[in-house]
Amino acid sequence: MECRPIDLQTYPRRKHFEYFRALAFPYVGMTVQVDVTELEAFCKSRGCSFYLTFLHAVALAANRVPEFRLRIRGEGIVAYDTCGTSHIELLPDNTYCYCTLYHHLGLEEYLAYAQRTRRACREQASIEDDDETEGLYFISTVPWLHYTSLTQPVACGSDSNPRFTWGKFEADWRGRLMMPLTVQVHHALMDGVHIGAFYRCLEEELVGIVRM
Repeated sequence: MECRPIDLQTYPRRKHFEYFRALAFPYVGMTVQVDVTELEAFCKSRGCSFYLTFLHAVALAANRVPEFRLRIRGEGIVAYDTCGTSHIELLPDNTYCYCTLYHHLGLEEYLAYAQRTRRACREQASIEDDDETEGLYFISTVPWLHYTSLTQPVACGSDSNPRFTWGKFEADWRGRLMMPLTVQVHHALMDGVHIGAFYRCLEEELVGIVRM
């Protein structure tokens, strides 16, 4: 993952960056119910992991929105060319470990690589962060609950890694499988329009997968 510094003198959101960085809680987030009906059927018919397939789609969608690849570093901003993910793996004792994945592969290759990597991470059972966490998206799940809102923890006001969390999918009144997906980002780096762009990109990624 390579990154470059952003020139704040020409950065169009410089005033927004300075304003939101000064807030005690400079984060914005929302939860949207995502239709995963076709994706669930696709994964069931292929015998592949719904979780990993959706994770791959989330990462690809986020990488398509440049603002999701921005990070606060010191007093400035850097832009990554692409970002991987750090997700949690549940362990037998109901604790968890972290697992880092990258998303430069096609779906079939990615699924095989991701399964190998998550098995290795479970064996190591480490909650130590990788050295390159700045360029990652932080992923967590609440598979036991179909929730409507969620508050995510952050380390400090300069913690600028976007966070994605999803829960249990359930059928709505139409019979469509809807799953809550929460996105939390640093408001100094992006606004609601960018979060909206992510959800549109995710919808396109999901459609692309089921049309394979």
